[in-house]
Amino acid sequence: MTPPDVAPIQQRTLRLLFLTQVVAGIGMTVGGSVGALLAADIAGVGLSGVALSANVVGAALFALPAAALVHRFGRRASLASGYGIAVVGSVVVLLAAVRGSVPVLFAGLFLFGGATAAGYQARYAAVDLAPPAIRGRHLSLIVWATTIGAIVGPSLAAPAGATLQRYGIPTLAGPYFLSALLFGLSTLLLVLLLRPDPAVVAHSALGSPGVPAGARRIGVRAALPVVASLSSARLGIAATAVGHVVMVGVMTMAPVHVRSAGHDAAHTLRIVGVLLSAHIAGMFAFSPIFGWLTDRIGRRPVIAVGVALLLAACAVTGTAGYHTAQLTAGLMLLGLGWSATMVAGSTMLSDAVSAELRPSAQGLSDLIMGLAGASAGALSGVVVQIWGYPTLTLLAALTTAPLVALVVGQGRPAGSQEAGAPEGAL
Repeated sequence: MTPPDVAPIQQRTLRLLFLTQVVAGIGMTVGGSVGALLAADIAGVGLSGVALSANVVGAALFALPAAALVHRFGRRASLASGYGIAVVGSVVVLLAAVRGSVPVLFAGLFLFGGATAAGYQARYAAVDLAPPAIRGRHLSLIVWATTIGAIVGPSLAAPAGATLQRYGIPTLAGPYFLSALLFGLSTLLLVLLLRPDPAVVAHSALGSPGVPAGARRIGVRAALPVVASLSSARLGIAATAVGHVVMVGVMTMAPVHVRSAGHDAAHTLRIVGVLLSAHIAGMFAFSPIFGWLTDRIGRRPVIAVGVALLLAACAVTGTAGYHTAQLTAGLMLLGLGWSATMVAGSTMLSDAVSAELRPSAQGLSDLIMGLAGASAGALSGVVVQIWGYPTLTLLAALTTAPLVALVVGQGRPAGSQEAGAPEGAL
């Protein structure tokens, strides 16, 4: 049961995480909205998916040191480090664009992934002190916070690109300068204001002051056998990973698909801005509904809803051709499917493991999710170049088969408490 004095700390933590997600959300999407186009210009269409996969790989690999930082120092150091790394990555992308260097671009996008890693980890920071019965709602609130920045971000790409053009910065690279400024602001806010640290307070609530020394030895290796032995943990990780694979694969090549219609750069940016705004709205804007449903009807049914939305998204985008309205609808469905699997899967994983192992299990989940998404992003450019965008959406739909089997084939585990307290709950 959550101690009474933890409640105000949780409320302050949620408010700060909400604010930083808004700011960082603009930073991630203002750069991310032009990333595929910039990569295609510098590296070519065939390598554009691989280039953007560097971002996803960066987010995945940063999940491991991020989890280690949580154990040693708490969430503040971990989140601030992720955004600080992304500041460096944004600057490196600018240098790559000016020089036309593919290796430097890869390095910058890899470091830019630090922001994604921090953004994903923020959802877990929101449940460090959350009562088990409303974990889904608290987690989804932080996912939802990204909506504001994410919808605004793509619309700022064109003005940011035009503003810096006079200084010799390519139009498609200018948005990354704005990203650097916003990530820097998020880092500063976290360093100054995330006090007390929710992870440290969570460990204290378990009976040991501060971050326990023993926790410093807890890592992904220790979490792996525990996660493997728990069907709910396995399903939670599978839901986030599969949802991410479908989302990254289909979304990454959407701007490149639009550009192949023959529009000029300015018109392409306007269409891409509309598409990505709808997609990002689907990812984040309705997450409180999925959070409420996750707590109300259970984690597994919401995962099933997410799978259905992902399949519908693949069908709509795969048959859209260059029709902007249908592509917009399909990418919004794609975002909704991702949101459902992300919120329900993340909450199910947090329920399944003890509080001491939770940061390591969460880091493992983000690693698997990120590497799976990176593989999808790397292959997507090749698939589109050889077979086209409709084939990509068909292959993305087929990747949901293992998750469908897990949801349908496994009954509710005996003794599980999908909407209640897990072992080790506060």
